[in-house]
Amino acid sequence: MVTDVDGTLTDESRRLDPVALRYVRRLGDAGIPVVLATGNVLPIALALHRSLGLSGPIVAENGGMLFHASASDDLAVDRLADPGVARRAYRALVAAGLPVRRLFTDRWRESEVALEPTVSVARIRRVLAGQPVHVESTGYAIHLMARGAGKLPALERALGYLGLRPEDCVILGDGDNDAGMLRAAGFGVSFSSGSPAARRAARYVARAPYSAGFVEGLKASRILD
Repeated sequence: MVTDVDGTLTDESRRLDPVALRYVRRLGDAGIPVVLATGNVLPIALALHRSLGLSGPIVAENGGMLFHASASDDLAVDRLADPGVARRAYRALVAAGLPVRRLFTDRWRESEVALEPTVSVARIRRVLAGQPVHVESTGYAIHLMARGAGKLPALERALGYLGLRPEDCVILGDGDNDAGMLRAAGFGVSFSSGSPAARRAARYVARAPYSAGFVEGLKASRILD
């Protein structure tokens, strides 16, 4: 099972839902690998991963960072995107006079730049046209990353360590940045609170929003049967 975090394991106020977390724990206890795939920084994702007792990989920074067990069972972190591309794009936005602000958590970000959603994605893309940068919205932040990076390529690499592919997985998410994963999933789930792109990409759209939709979608997938 692969799950986004913000808006998926949380309620509308971004508070973690204890009911959703119990289901995540049940999956782990049943021996089903759980992969966290988040736009957040690795330290935050790793704290949640360890608090839940998970053993699967972590896709962090919207696909720019991958935490996993290496072939020798040591812990490894792969940086999958060139941060220089994102930083140059950010400087271009500032030079163009756009009122962009980096997230507080950017001090721990190693592969991309994440902005507060104070400027539209369309406006940012117009300024950065021609640069090798990908601009993507999570609904909570706007991510600048090297072209070719994203959650799906990182997830494919993460699952490779487990001998799995996205089509072997139940995948749940709510943002534009989850749409690629949802399309590739064996059973993709989004929610009534998900973005239009996420809902179009999902096989199952839960009537319930946010973490309640996570629980509904997980039950609909029958992964725990």
